[in-house]
Amino acid sequence: MMNELQQLEKDALAELNTAGTEEQFLNIKTKYLGRKGLLTGLLRNIAQVPDEEKPLFGKLCNELKNSLNAKIDEAIGRQTARNREEILLKEKIDITLPGKFIKYGRLHPVVQIRREICSVFASFGFSIVEGPEIELDYYNFEALNIPKDHPARDMQDTFYIEDNIVLRTHTSPVQVRVMEKIQPPLRILSPGKVYRRDSDVSHTPMFHQIEGLLVDKGVTFGDLKGILTAFLKKIFGDRTVLRFRPSFFPFTEPSAEVDIRCVMCGGNGCRVCGQSGWLEILGSGMVDPEVFKNVNYDPEVFSGFAFGLGLERIAMLKYGISDIRLFFENDIRFLKQF
Repeated sequence: MMNELQQLEKDALAELNTAGTEEQFLNIKTKYLGRKGLLTGLLRNIAQVPDEEKPLFGKLCNELKNSLNAKIDEAIGRQTARNREEILLKEKIDITLPGKFIKYGRLHPVVQIRREICSVFASFGFSIVEGPEIELDYYNFEALNIPKDHPARDMQDTFYIEDNIVLRTHTSPVQVRVMEKIQPPLRILSPGKVYRRDSDVSHTPMFHQIEGLLVDKGVTFGDLKGILTAFLKKIFGDRTVLRFRPSFFPFTEPSAEVDIRCVMCGGNGCRVCGQSGWLEILGSGMVDPEVFKNVNYDPEVFSGFAFGLGLERIAMLKYGISDIRLFFENDIRFLKQF
């Protein structure tokens, strides 16, 4: 039995030296020290050991059990540490490497200009209203004093969906819809997309407009000039010089184009302003009485003014952009400048 015990120890140590995984170490522990293990079996057969050797045999079995148990636990601990180290090496992050740069989105320059303009007019007491982009011919033309046979329609290259349904060519229809529902006084600003059949370096088939309307008793052209002067100085700076030129729009009378001194050359004349020193910025005028009649406003009691401007036009002038098509190309090199 002593020889069997010595051989068992030798075999167990040999297996421990060749084992390489936690599972193998646990299998060795079960094989030798488990309830049905080899060492346990020797202890159960202690009756076959001579009486004078039983104390020594029992002592050696217990010592071997404790020794194997300790060595196996130690081996499992070492293997667990190695496994953890391997996992850490695989998942190791080299903190000396440059990190991944998170690209931040930016507001499109047209969106920035729209928000800035809306903020300025909100400070003047204007409310922001929106309306449909697919519009009835009546609201887009006739209610604005542009009947079917009016020559002014030649000025609008319109996208027709049906005979009486169009993609709106301006946001003025929103003003008509609001006036049908609300009695004066009112101050509204209507931003949005508009559509015209035109495309070159300064025009696109779809672009953005903002149009404003103020209606009350006793409104004069002087009020129009005051509001627009204050607005343009807030957008382009206090030193902005502007002028009002007589013009024509079917829905306003009198009408005026508003120019600012060229922001590129300071009024000295350049390619952008056509050597004139001035840049056309928006159209405006006093609301035509016929428009008031179409919405059941009494033109003898109420008066008002309207104005409209292109957002891309304002952005091009403010940021020095020469080609309107850049706004729609989604080139990140262009957009990240804003």
